[in-house]
Amino acid sequence: MKNVILSGVVALASTLLSSHLGQAQSSTRYLSSLSQTYTGVEAVGSDSWLAERFSTGSNPGGYTLDSIQLGMGDASGNPAGFAVMVYTNSGSAQGVFPGGSLGSLAGVASPSTAGVYSYTPPGNLTLSPGTYYFVVLTAGTAIADGAYNWGLSAYPPSSSEGWAERNGAFRSSNGISGWSSVVPYQGIGQLAIYATPIPEPGVLGLVVLGGLLLVRHRR
Repeated sequence: MKNVILSGVVALASTLLSSHLGQAQSSTRYLSSLSQTYTGVEAVGSDSWLAERFSTGSNPGGYTLDSIQLGMGDASGNPAGFAVMVYTNSGSAQGVFPGGSLGSLAGVASPSTAGVYSYTPPGNLTLSPGTYYFVVLTAGTAIADGAYNWGLSAYPPSSSEGWAERNGAFRSSNGISGWSSVVPYQGIGQLAIYATPIPEPGVLGLVVLGGLLLVRHRR
């Protein structure tokens, strides 16, 4: 009898695990402003860092970031060294501003012609639930020598499951301090965010624990 019950527990745990893994393989677009009305561009350069704030949904286990799409306009001059990063919230008492980098994303190194470009994290980049983050863009050249241009869209973006994007972009001359809202306001940075919800590990653990306790009780 003990072996039968134990086999049942193992089978149930395997079924739940397979179900969770199946969910974990499903990437979802939670946020997008790409389809909104185009309103202009903002220059990206070594002296013009741009940031767009977004917040994640309420999935208790958090999310794995899969990719970020950017709507870019035609570049001006001869820019180089385009870079895309995800930043944390600084936690400043003065407001919600970019803090430190969680990592750089890989993709097209020189998005010089207008279009949508995809960028992906090099490894697992986990986003906590209900938390502010920033998509941050910069380049290796000053905008006087050439600039990449991030497209802007009308507010609000399309979103689901509690995700949101701030109504406006931020700019800094060095990417470290002096972040402030882009003025004059023209819209929000064109982007789309794809992520995978992370299942809670506690559910499967409770099932296995309950099964083991049942086996012990039967003994």
